Amino acid sequence: MSKLYLVPTPVGNLEDMTFRAIRILKEVDLILAEDTRTSSKLLKHFEIDTRCVSHHKFNEHKTSERFALEIKSGVTIALITDAGTPAISDPGYLLTKSCIENDVEIECLPGATAFVPALVNSGLTNDKFCFEGFLPQKKGRQKRLQELADEERTIIFYESPYRVVKTLTQFKEFIGEDRKVSVSREISKLYEETVRGTVSEMISHFENKTPKGEFVIVLEGKIPEKKKK
Repeated sequence: MSKLYLVPTPVGNLEDMTFRAIRILKEVDLILAEDTRTSSKLLKHFEIDTRCVSHHKFNEHKTSERFALEIKSGVTIALITDAGTPAISDPGYLLTKSCIENDVEIECLPGATAFVPALVNSGLTNDKFCFEGFLPQKKGRQKRLQELADEERTIIFYESPYRVVKTLTQFKEFIGEDRKVSVSREISKLYEETVRGTVSEMISHFENKTPKGEFVIVLEGKIPEKKKK
């Protein structure tokens, strides 16, 4: 039976690719990739020669419905992104939505996602958390930070190296300088690193050490007044 497979790919180390993911990518009729140039390296490494076409944030509004109908007609398709699980701060939601609307079966494979190891490695409470992904770059950014100031769950953000210090500085302004924070970069890659401390300590750290790589920031939630006593 034809279906859509959502297939996670490694966020760093290629050894994080699962046997099942490799098998599915070899068996499907078509692979949709966020960037075919990036994915070609992965596919070549695992000797996957399935036809691959682009499906990214700039064309997914136009192509999702068409691919959903192709699956319904009998074509089996797998969606991958440059790294991690599709639809987690990457393309995937619109295609999934189109498949559901067209009664197309969907199967999401378990696999790599950058925020999970960063959260578990943070030392912060992880029984309840919220995933924010990337904050708005401009419009709505300050408002969102003000709203998050009262969030009691651990909060997870994705951030580029160019905005790490800005984001931490805004945490200090809107949320507080003493909140605990864990900052992980290059998850599952050669230079993977996690540093922990207060918001103020992390600002000082990255002002003295130029941020490099892709970042996951894990911020402590607001401690309820009754627990402070």
